[in-house]
Amino acid sequence: MTTPDPDLMHIDDEACRRFLSSTELIGRRWSPGIMLAIGRGAHRFSQIVANVDGLSDRMAAQRLRELEATGLVERSVVPTTPVQVRYALTQPGLELLRSLQPLAGWAHRWSELTDGAVQREAS
Repeated sequence: MTTPDPDLMHIDDEACRRFLSSTELIGRRWSPGIMLAIGRGAHRFSQIVANVDGLSDRMAAQRLRELEATGLVERSVVPTTPVQVRYALTQPGLELLRSLQPLAGWAHRWSELTDGAVQREAS
C-alpha cells in the first residue's frame, strides 16, 4: 500500500469538480485529435477531417461546435467567394494542448498499459 502524496492533499472538492469537468471535455472522442490537428496547422474544416483518422464530417462539426462553445477553439469566417471558415486554438486551447504533452509522453512510455486496455475493450 502506498502512502498519500502530500502534493495531492491540497486539492479541495471544488478543484476536483473543475478537474473532472475538464477531463470529461478533453476526454471526449475526437476532441484531442481535432485540437492537435489545428495546433499542427489544419485550419480549414476539410484539413481537420483529413488529419484525424476516422473522423466523420458530422462528428467533426459537432466537436468543433463544442470546443468553440467552451472557448478552446475559435471559428472565423473569411469573406471571400466562396466564404472560408477557419478554426484556430484560443490561448486557453493552446495552453491545454501544451499541458497534455506530459500525458502523451506518459502514454508513450507506458504504451503496454494503454494498448492492453484498448484491446480488452474491443473484445
